[in-house]
Amino acid sequence: MNPRIFDKLKTLAEAAKFDVSCASSGTTRENLGKGLGSTSGWGICHSFTEDGRCVSLLKIMLTNHCIYDCAYCANRRSNDIPRSTFSVSELVELTIEFYRRNYIEGLFLSSGIVRNADYTMERMVRVAKDLRLVQRYNGYIHLKSIPGASRELITEAGLYADRLSCNIEMPSEESLKLIAPDKNFQSIYRPMHYIQQGFLQGAEEKKKYRHAPRFAPAGQSTQMIIGATPDDDRKILTLADSLYQRPAMKRVYYSGYIPINTYDTRLPALTAPPMVRENRLYQADWLMRFYQFKVDEIVDTAYPNLDLEIDPKLAWALRHPEAFPVNINTADYEMILRVPGIGVKSAQLIVSSRRYGRLTSENLKKIGVVIKRAKFFITCNELPGLTVQETGPEYIRKALTAPKKKKTDDRQLVIDFNE
Repeated sequence: MNPRIFDKLKTLAEAAKFDVSCASSGTTRENLGKGLGSTSGWGICHSFTEDGRCVSLLKIMLTNHCIYDCAYCANRRSNDIPRSTFSVSELVELTIEFYRRNYIEGLFLSSGIVRNADYTMERMVRVAKDLRLVQRYNGYIHLKSIPGASRELITEAGLYADRLSCNIEMPSEESLKLIAPDKNFQSIYRPMHYIQQGFLQGAEEKKKYRHAPRFAPAGQSTQMIIGATPDDDRKILTLADSLYQRPAMKRVYYSGYIPINTYDTRLPALTAPPMVRENRLYQADWLMRFYQFKVDEIVDTAYPNLDLEIDPKLAWALRHPEAFPVNINTADYEMILRVPGIGVKSAQLIVSSRRYGRLTSENLKKIGVVIKRAKFFITCNELPGLTVQETGPEYIRKALTAPKKKKTDDRQLVIDFNE
């Protein structure tokens, strides 16, 4: 590889690692010669397709030059960092070469904003267009939509990209104005609205014309930064729920604030990203999307923030002991879904299996139910132990959050006995 291109790749892949709205990334694991493979915090990340396949994406920025000065961003214009920019032809060639060598299966392209939103978006669209029309590349492409970009460019981007995303960044406009004064919700929501219109229009045209071009068939996603502002989890999840009501919105990603620009007094004095809170938000997001929970059931005025000690499903169950125990052999599907330790697939299997006979604890274990958690909230033929009604929520909380006892090695016992 040309050393100049490699230097650009290293700088711009490193700059792109903070955007989580495509998939997991950021981990580093060195190969010390005793294993197979290695992973670095930049360059290639992994995403999962709808059918469960894991695909590798080249995660890169077109440029890390930016006219904005967002307090939380490593690429803000006031930061003294190495800057670099790919030309359209360089990035197209790099993507194709990586694909031919089987390093990647797709491209995730983001960018700092240069000159203005349309100028930057036009260059990103040219990358996707050249890949599709000149190189005949049919792999996955995810383009980051630039806030404030025109309808024409967003529409053109949707014809070449599989997914478009536009980061909303903050759960409230007040917070956005505080730490990203160059941005506003209108400039962010407008491209999101264009993507939604293009997605719906493309779906209608596909019904009428078999060979109609697809518009961003994988829909759109967005990202919120968590912990950089005092917004509570209720505000975050309420916004996420409203975004999921949009037809094209597929995922809302939550990114724990990474304390990079510690000199900026507008930001909280954190020593590490709030990873536990980020994880709880993803769990709550899952409950809204797949477990038929409403936002007000997960967080409300009395509990505006998620419990960091236990997951939100268990927290709901402990706040509502009157809803349990659930009889596995007679309860409806919706109520079975709310039992801690029972997932969507397990609930479906329970409903279908009980048609052929009454279920026992052994049946539940084979189905995949986590009996250690579920036993406090269910009844079946011969399940031993006390339920939440007999023990009370506090007892169950302590039982499920108590540190695990270390298992004593049998060989150590033999040594101690002989001594």
